[in-house]
Amino acid sequence: MKIIVLAGGLSTERDVSLSSSAGICNTLLENGHDAFLLDVYMGFPYDKEHLEEVFTLPGHGLEIAKTVSTDEPDLEAIKASRPDQSASFLGPNVIELCKMADITFIGLHGGEGENGKLQATFDLLGIRYTGPDSLGCAVAMDKGLTKQIFLQSGVDTPDGVCLHKDAKETSLEALGLSFPVVVKPCSGGSSIGVYIVNSQAEYETALKNSFKYEDEVVIETYIKGREFACGIIDGVALPPVEIIPKTGFFDYANKYQAGATQEVCPAKISEEITSRMQELTIKAFHALKLNVYSRADFLLDENENLYCLEMNTLPGMTAASLLPKEAKAAGIEYDELCELIIKKSLEARYQ
Repeated sequence: MKIIVLAGGLSTERDVSLSSSAGICNTLLENGHDAFLLDVYMGFPYDKEHLEEVFTLPGHGLEIAKTVSTDEPDLEAIKASRPDQSASFLGPNVIELCKMADITFIGLHGGEGENGKLQATFDLLGIRYTGPDSLGCAVAMDKGLTKQIFLQSGVDTPDGVCLHKDAKETSLEALGLSFPVVVKPCSGGSSIGVYIVNSQAEYETALKNSFKYEDEVVIETYIKGREFACGIIDGVALPPVEIIPKTGFFDYANKYQAGATQEVCPAKISEEITSRMQELTIKAFHALKLNVYSRADFLLDENENLYCLEMNTLPGMTAASLLPKEAKAAGIEYDELCELIIKKSLEARYQ
């Protein structure tokens, strides 16, 4: 198959996406596909008369990938480095190449790649792509809306509210909450802009910093507990993985700094908790109108209460990422996982 692996973009998770997508592209090449790694934002300037050549070019676009930094990417610098300085999210030849491909493997994380807008654009243009549909992506990307749907659907989640920038002076008491709380952007990813706060001063600083990313934040009750993730493919939940940061919680640095976090898969928990987590993953998956694959994040408190925090519609896909580790624990190797995602995406929308 001719496959475009779409990466990069213009979100705080840009570097993560490039790393994930390079692994996907390499694997697809090893599996015999004509794959090409393409930065959705930078595009690929090339003679339009010979675009078909792109799928067999030496290097396969892999030169754009780099190691994930523990620092957030400088998005303004990335914008300034774009040669055409266009305001479009889609770079040169992106649409043309995706149309030529048998399928586009979406390896984007966060922002326009994961909020349903790109998926909706592809639907209108007749471009085949991997992962959940536009509606599920849009709903799951909004943590405030996700929380409301979870509460209505019987998926346990921490109490919390959405707060708009215009109402940032509203007290915690007026919001019905008390310290400690978690403050996080409503639509962010990779735990960027997430703060655990215990005092008014910390709260004000957290709001100030989180509002740098967007105009709405989620404030929720802090749950002290063990961290887990549970992937799902085609409605079937995978073995959960426990995430054990050496310090703090599973923030951006702990996710992408080598040796900062221990990940145990399958998680060392009882069959009853495992089963309950998998059932909640499936329930959350369907409640958010998702399909193909996703990954749920959980907290387990000292009383063995489970809380689903969110669903990641395009989870990390490096060989060391959580979803591939869970798949491996279920007997699905990385190359098989990439093929399975393509297969289930085709079945979900195009057959």
